[in-house]
Amino acid sequence: MTVRPFAVDIPQPVLDDLRGRLARTRFLDDSPRRPASGMSAAYLRELVASWLTFDWRSREVWLNQHPQFLADVDGSTLHFAHRRSTTPDAPALLVMHGWPHTFALQLDFAELLPDLDVVVVSMPGFAFSPPLDEPPTEQRLAALMHTLMTDVLGYSGYLTYGEDFTANVSDLIASTHPEAVAGIVVTHAHFLSQAERESTSDPTERAFYDRMAAGWYHQAGYAHVQGTRPDTLAAGLNDSPAGLLAWITEKLVEWSDTPAGDPAGVERRISRERILTEATLYWATQTIASSFTTYFDGADAEISAVEVPAAVFVQRHEHDNPESVARRFYRDLRVFERLPEGGHFTVAEVPRAMAERVRRFALTLR
Repeated sequence: MTVRPFAVDIPQPVLDDLRGRLARTRFLDDSPRRPASGMSAAYLRELVASWLTFDWRSREVWLNQHPQFLADVDGSTLHFAHRRSTTPDAPALLVMHGWPHTFALQLDFAELLPDLDVVVVSMPGFAFSPPLDEPPTEQRLAALMHTLMTDVLGYSGYLTYGEDFTANVSDLIASTHPEAVAGIVVTHAHFLSQAERESTSDPTERAFYDRMAAGWYHQAGYAHVQGTRPDTLAAGLNDSPAGLLAWITEKLVEWSDTPAGDPAGVERRISRERILTEATLYWATQTIASSFTTYFDGADAEISAVEVPAAVFVQRHEHDNPESVARRFYRDLRVFERLPEGGHFTVAEVPRAMAERVRRFALTLR
C-alpha cells in the first residue's frame, strides 16, 4: 500500500475550454410559476460571470498549501489531504464529505485544528479519487477508510466524522472498529429504520420523522434522477459548465443554513470563491457522473449501535432530531447539543465553531 505526494494542477487547455464554454452559455429565464428552488436565473448569471474571471491558479496555490497524497488501498486509489500537527501524539481525525461537495469544502475546518492530525479524504468517484470497480456500498467505503487510517497511515486510534452519505459510513466505522475508533463526531445523527419509525410510540420521535417525510417530496427530484437516469443527466452536466454549476449550487443553497428564497444568501456560509472551487473540481476531473454512483449502485448497511464515545451536534436542518434516538444508538454519548448555526455542510458552514467543539471533545478523550 504505497503513498505518494500529489499536487492539484489543472491543465491550461482544460481551463481555456471551460472559459470558452462559459462565454457561450445560453441562459434561460425563470419559468413562470416555477416551484421554489435553490437556484434562479439571476443568480446563475452572476455565478457564471464570476466563473469566467475566476483566478483558478491562485486557488490552486491555496489548495496545494494543504499536503495531499494518493494511496493505493485494497485495489483502489484514494486521494486525501493530510495536515499533521506539530503537537506530539496529536489525536487523528478522519473527515469525510458527501454529495455534492468535495474535500476542498472541508479544508477551512481542517486548518483550524493545528493540534490534531486531520485527514480529509476524497471519497471514491469524487475529484481525484477514481471510482471503485465494485459497488460503493457503505461496508466497502467504511473498510477503505479504516484501512487508510490504520494500515496505510499507521494510526492505532482515530476519531471519525462524516456528512451526508458518509454520516452512515462514519457510524459504520465506529460500530465495526471500536478497538481503533477513539470517538465519533456527528452532525447528521442516526435515523431510525422505516420499521422503527412506524413502530415508535414516542410523540417527539414520530413528529420529527413525519416532518422530514413531509418535506422530502419537494426536494427529492435530484435523488430520483441520479438514482434512475444518472448517465442521461451526467451527459448534460459534463458538457455544460453552467448546467453543472446550477445543479451543484442549488443543493449548496437549499441544504445550507441560509434564508429561504434568497439563493445568493448561501454566500453568508459558503463564499462564492468556495462555490466556484467546487464547480471547477467537478468540471476538471469530470467526476459528476461517478459522484452519482452511490445513488444507484450503493447499498445501505445494517449498522449496530455505536459503543465508542460520541459527540452529537445536531445541525439546523435536523434541529428537532430526538435526543432519545441518539442516546439509544450512541451508547456512550458524551455530548448532545443542538447547533445555533450550521446546516447540512456543517463543518464548511461554521468551521470555527465546529473546530472548537471537536477540539474540546478530543481533549476529553485523551
